[in-house]
Amino acid sequence: MAELRLVELSATTIVQVNTMSLKPGQEQFLAPTSYAVAGAVVNPATAWQRVVLDGDEVVGFVSANFDPEAPREYFRSVLWRINVDADDQGRGVGRFAVEGLLEEARTRGLDRVDVIYEAGDGGPEVFFTRVGFVPVDETEYGEVVAEIRL
Repeated sequence: MAELRLVELSATTIVQVNTMSLKPGQEQFLAPTSYAVAGAVVNPATAWQRVVLDGDEVVGFVSANFDPEAPREYFRSVLWRINVDADDQGRGVGRFAVEGLLEEARTRGLDRVDVIYEAGDGGPEVFFTRVGFVPVDETEYGEVVAEIRL
């Protein structure tokens, strides 16, 4: 593995992001990447989207939002999406992306980052727990709200 780096999502990398593969069963927990990209179009002032590169190869994508005016506290600093190509899962790519997100939140003077996910076998809960998110609430739709305090 070459040295991982985070870069802004761009016209050059978006095609590779859209063609990343998932492991069987993961698709039920992940909306299409185009939903996350659309978030940056709708909220350009608050969206934060980065691609994880291994050399020149796209191996991951992370999308977050920083909106201190959001009506719900857990939307003020939130990890919306993280995905790592199936062939690159288990190599620390996701952890690297989360660490980059946490550093961005610290730079912005924030004291936490939240994530909202659907619990279930094969879902992202194990990953989120492993990188330090702690469940603290539930949405009105039954999704888990977890946070990392900075």
